[in-house]
Amino acid sequence: MIRHMLVLGALGDLAARYLLPALARLREAGELPEGFRVSALARDDQDTPGYREFAGENLAEHAPDTPEAARSGLVEALEYYQADVTDPERIKAALGDSGEPVIVYLALPPAVFAPTIEALGEAGLPEGSRIVVEKPFGEDLESAQKLNRLLHDTFPEEAVFRVDHFLGLQTVQNVLGLRFANRVFEPLWNHDHVERVEIVWDETLALEGRAGYYDSAGALKDMIQNHLLQLLCLVGMEPPLTLHERDLRDRKVDLLRAVRRLSPEEIEELTVRARYTAGRIADREIPAYADEEDVDPERETETFAEVTLFVDNWRWSGVPFTLRSGKALGQDRSEVSIHFKPVPHSTFAPEAKPEPNVLTLGLDPDRISLDIEINGPGESLDLEHLELGSELSPQKIPAYGRLLLGILEGDPTLSIRGDEAEESWRIVEPILEAWNADKVPLREYPAGSGGPS
Repeated sequence: MIRHMLVLGALGDLAARYLLPALARLREAGELPEGFRVSALARDDQDTPGYREFAGENLAEHAPDTPEAARSGLVEALEYYQADVTDPERIKAALGDSGEPVIVYLALPPAVFAPTIEALGEAGLPEGSRIVVEKPFGEDLESAQKLNRLLHDTFPEEAVFRVDHFLGLQTVQNVLGLRFANRVFEPLWNHDHVERVEIVWDETLALEGRAGYYDSAGALKDMIQNHLLQLLCLVGMEPPLTLHERDLRDRKVDLLRAVRRLSPEEIEELTVRARYTAGRIADREIPAYADEEDVDPERETETFAEVTLFVDNWRWSGVPFTLRSGKALGQDRSEVSIHFKPVPHSTFAPEAKPEPNVLTLGLDPDRISLDIEINGPGESLDLEHLELGSELSPQKIPAYGRLLLGILEGDPTLSIRGDEAEESWRIVEPILEAWNADKVPLREYPAGSGGPS
């Protein structure tokens, strides 16, 4: 297991809110190797004691349930280097002369990925080193392909970890167990029995200070192109031979390749984009998105995106998969819903028509439920709707920590392969082009509502 990590962009929000807390949890669980250390690089005029204070404050805020011993132990393993991360000499200084392989974590804006990767190549990393790249991976298909080529100039594919923290979520991983360890589900998992599939991530959160990134991305790039398409892969793919990373990721790519690129006419019919206007969520007054600080209204960035896709293969022919994500909505809703077809013939009276079964995988909180129909407590021929459900026990290691553990161990199973990233852009790119050309109108919805009508 690699014992040295370089965090480039170590004073940013990603490192403070996610990376450092996840490392502290891994330390608590005893999953960090003996002698593990972190070299933190950023442009800011800072020193090691100052960075350790910064890390301690953020760990107290974002990982309050992690024992103090684990937090302080991680803080003591931090060393800070003021550096331009595109300068090979400053990277060499942070590497030291041990010759041990390192994990390089790009906690950086995507705009500086390319020059930073070039600098890493010039610095000459020790053999066996790995690199971690956060989303978004490129801005379109061409840029994703270019970034892949640049990475492969320095790193073999098995050393590149494209992180999507959704793949570490407990319920997301349980899709595999639900499908492939239970005979009752997999025979029904096809177009003969499934009417439609919904993959939803609705948030009551608005921008919450993320306008600098979000206004250049929008809901389609921020959520659907990566997170929700990854969920689509796990829900829709064919059974892999094993859960080895190659078998699993091969099946995910097969699924993405089968997703139909929507035609211009289909994009107008099957996609929705919108942004929120002023409204109220609980006790919060939310300004219109166009009036939020650091937002350029002329960009017409969407805060709500809904896309219906079709998987053109034998299993899923004709079944619509609807992917939806929105901000500043009236309630949080994060789930995958498998809607089964109604029974072919009802033996009950018309007024007792049975509702179709729905299998729901809740993502936050982690929950699995199945809606069924049974005889009610009244008349013998009446029907009653019943939900069979179970809350899942919390993970010992949170999603981000599970991804980091795979990186430390060199296991890319929960990482996105290069061809996966490119296939995702192939699906989304024509939608982006149509939206940018105003082929689909930008609708509006009040903050705190259920979204556009």
